[in-house]
Amino acid sequence: MTPKFKAIIVDDEKLARLDLRNVLSSFEEIEIIGEANTISAAEQLINRLHPNLVFLDVQLRGESGFSLFDKIDYPQNSTSSELDFVFVTAYDKYAFRAFDVNALDYLLKPVSTERIRQMIDKLSYRSISNSDHSHQLNYDDVIFLLLNTKYSFLKISTIIAITSNADYTIIYTDDKTRSMTRKTMKEWESRLPEDNFCRIHRETIVNLSYLSNMGSWESNSNKVFLEGFEEPFLISRRYAAKIKRKFV
Repeated sequence: MTPKFKAIIVDDEKLARLDLRNVLSSFEEIEIIGEANTISAAEQLINRLHPNLVFLDVQLRGESGFSLFDKIDYPQNSTSSELDFVFVTAYDKYAFRAFDVNALDYLLKPVSTERIRQMIDKLSYRSISNSDHSHQLNYDDVIFLLLNTKYSFLKISTIIAITSNADYTIIYTDDKTRSMTRKTMKEWESRLPEDNFCRIHRETIVNLSYLSNMGSWESNSNKVFLEGFEEPFLISRRYAAKIKRKFV
């Protein structure tokens, strides 16, 4: 069987890397192509070996595993697969709910064979469907995704608007940032909390908490004004009734 995932293990403890490698050896879907005990070594491995899966310890000696994301660049228009990160931690799993809802995964030490099987099933499904629609996001969730060329954390409540851009979407946040990500409007619409977000156009989703004004419903060109934007967003006839029900 040809492995679906070429993986590296990043952990500062040699025994922890060995334990994980031993558990993973039972699964033909995964091929371990390298190990690293520091963030610098992990960066070099990723650039040299181009894995598509990284098992990343959250807390390394003197380093945070999350600092690895600041060191990896991804071309915005690349057709190659993005990296999947599986967090490995000894911490309470409830601290990692935000990662779980974003279709990434976490493993609690010591890692079990059953848990690896669940992870592989999850990642295999993701690679087939190219997205994960199984988890509904909450307004206070923090998700982890590729924004522009860096993996970053994004708090759902900070999103003001999302617009379509071919195979990508543009996210506008309350810190005046404009970021591109490889997610579809359909995926955002299916996962964002309906009480807070509304699709108003084929190319636009808005956060209702940032709505500052609306045009007249008597007009054939309804518009919404959002905080931080000088120009309004158009409401198409297809979605007008939906947003009208929320306010009228």
